[in-house]
This record gives sequence, C-alpha cells and structure tokens, in this order.
Amino acid sequence: MIPIETVVIFLAASVALALVPGPDNIFVLTQSALHGRKAGLLVTIGLCSGLLIHTAAVSLGVAAIFQTSALAFNILKTVGAIYLLYLAWQAFKTGARKIDESTEQQLELRKLYYRGVIMNITNPKVAIFFLAFLPQFTDPALGSITIQMMMFGGLFIIATLIIFGAIAWSAGFLGEWLKDSERAQVIMNRIAGAIFTGLALKIAISER
Repeated sequence: MIPIETVVIFLAASVALALVPGPDNIFVLTQSALHGRKAGLLVTIGLCSGLLIHTAAVSLGVAAIFQTSALAFNILKTVGAIYLLYLAWQAFKTGARKIDESTEQQLELRKLYYRGVIMNITNPKVAIFFLAFLPQFTDPALGSITIQMMMFGGLFIIATLIIFGAIAWSAGFLGEWLKDSERAQVIMNRIAGAIFTGLALKIAISER
C-alpha cells in the first residue's frame, strides 16, 4: 500500500506539471478553441491514451531504450516533428468553416482524438520524463516496482485529465466566439500553425 502522503505529494507535483505551458496543453487549448469543447476533450483523452502507453513502456523497461539509444531517440523525435509540421501545414491551409455536429464534423472529432494519441507517443521526451519522474516515488519495500509505477502513471493520467479537461472547457468559450467570426477563425488557424511549427522545431532540436 502506497502511503497517502506520497500519493498527495505525487498528485500535487503532477497537477503542477500539467499546468506548466508545454506542447500538450497548448495543443489542447488551440484545438478546443478551433473546434469546440468536445474536440478539446477528445484531444485530451487522446493525449492521456498516449500516456497509458508511456506508463506501460516505463513500467516494463521499454522506455529505457530512448535514454540509452541515440538512434531510437532520434527516429522517434523525427517522426514527432514531421507529424507536427503536417498539422501546421493543415492549419495554415485551413480557412474559415462552420462548426457543427454533422457527420463530417464527427469524423473530424475522431481524427482529433488520434492526433492526441500520435502527438504524445511520438514525443520521446515524455518517455524519458516518465522514466525519471515515476521511479522517484516508488519504494522497493512496498512490493513490485512495476505495479507501483503503473499506479503512479494512472494517478498522473487522472491529474492530466482534470487539468487539460479544464483547459479544453475554458478554451471552448473562445471557440464559441470563433463560430461567429470567419476572420477570427482564419487568424486562429494561422496561430495554431505557427505553434505547431514551433513545437516541431523544439522536438527536432531536443536532446536526450
């Protein structure tokens, strides 16, 4: 049984980390503003689905590959950077559009979920962060380290869901305003494109 004080400290640290401006919460904010709250929440769920994969990778020792192998790290970060540049290109070429609940929009929402998943799992820095962060709170005296890291990974995901969900909900107010302004939609898409480009460059130049 993990001591309650350790859980409280871990959750506090996780909430603080989720609040720090970074690629993931900025991604949630822009997508929620452009496509509405539902889109932002689906992106959040997608990102957290990616965290499930990172948690399993760290718990089972797979993530250590990205810390020890420059080739594996560089391949994954290149894939991540290329994907973000693709999203930037999509944002730059997208004009104003009506935001509705049509079948086409539902398909777009599904794509947004997968964007969250792909963006998270192609960022090797997340795997290395988990590799450094989760073991700090484990204790061999409490039993299996693998199970403890899975539990902490689950707690981190819960904290992320709450914080990113709040960001998505808040950014939705901006999305409601964008519905009535085609010019604002175009400007927001350009801003999103610039953000994605910047994030791609950040990942591309990142080091282990």
